Amino acid sequence: MRDFVYIAWRYLTFHYWRSLTLLLCVSLIVLLPLSLNLLLDETERNLLARADATPLLLGAKGSSLDLVMSSLYFSAEPVSSLRYDEYKRVLSSGLALGIPIYNRYSARGFPIIGTGIEYFEFRKLVVEKGRMLAVLGECVIGANVASDLGLTVGDHLVSSPENAFDLAGAYPLKMEVVGILGRAHTPDDLAVFVDTKTAWIIEGLGHGHQDLQTAPADVLLQYENGTKTANAKLEHFMRITPDNIGSFHFHGASNEYPLTAIIAVPHDDKASTLLRGRYLAEDTGAQIIRPRGVIGALLNEIFRIKNVLDSVLGLISGATVALIGLVFALSLRLRQRELATLFRLGASRLTTVRLLSAEVAIIVLGSALLCVAVLSLIHVYATELIRAFVIR
Repeated sequence: MRDFVYIAWRYLTFHYWRSLTLLLCVSLIVLLPLSLNLLLDETERNLLARADATPLLLGAKGSSLDLVMSSLYFSAEPVSSLRYDEYKRVLSSGLALGIPIYNRYSARGFPIIGTGIEYFEFRKLVVEKGRMLAVLGECVIGANVASDLGLTVGDHLVSSPENAFDLAGAYPLKMEVVGILGRAHTPDDLAVFVDTKTAWIIEGLGHGHQDLQTAPADVLLQYENGTKTANAKLEHFMRITPDNIGSFHFHGASNEYPLTAIIAVPHDDKASTLLRGRYLAEDTGAQIIRPRGVIGALLNEIFRIKNVLDSVLGLISGATVALIGLVFALSLRLRQRELATLFRLGASRLTTVRLLSAEVAIIVLGSALLCVAVLSLIHVYATELIRAFVIR
């Protein structure tokens, strides 16, 4: 049998273009459905794990899917804001722990998530280098942010404007990196975390500037009844330091400050039912949802599309198999003189069948090895592929 394999191998390597084409065609027939199923299974696992870990999510009324994707997976799609007093309402209810989320801005392509210290405890995130957030203007970054941007503790990261053409928008804030989170293999690896108040400063609701009592005369626009009004020359700080942190202040009522979502962690099932009932019974402009149900509905739609794709892939695979059979049939007709020579040399029909079977076996084996290698790579980088093409 070894002789048949050697002769078949020599023949395939001599006609390497035809052999390579057959190898790729057979591999694609197997790879397309298997890789699709692998990625969908990994997508389901990633999405459901994050959703199952989040009991309830509170946000402004609108698309529940957009709310979940923005708050749990930090997608860039903007969602409507709700007032900060909704967060206070959750806390005052005594039914659940509330965790504020404000996802509106980004820094060098990574989302800036304004939240509280309780978020890190809830998600079981641990600071691997540096320390946790302590004062305004500091940020803690995910493992992927640190590696992709080459940042370490002590470096700085500047926020990006929400709209590049918004000339009246807030000044970009230069944030100090005080901590790097350990790799969690979740969307948290791709986020820049700041305190909620720091996010509001990026929004422009809070700012710091020169003390008008000591400001130069050319900065003052008006002085009337003991009140000083500054002109455009007043220096606004774009970085919060120990020297100027005392000058930062907020305008307006804090109850009206924006949040994009609130993660509600009920104390028990009864508390969960009571909290949901409050928002179902009242028209507050807010909605409370179970992320598990929203993601489950999304996955049902994905798998419905998958069934259609499987049918299309089945038809394509059938056509490809027929084409490969046609190639082999045409190859046999072109090799009639070669096969006749083998017969004249004393080779039996069984010998000819063995030679052709060895060629097919080598191609199938090569395709199997190629499929295993590609599927192994997809399995290793499945999470990154999902974040690149599905979640983000």
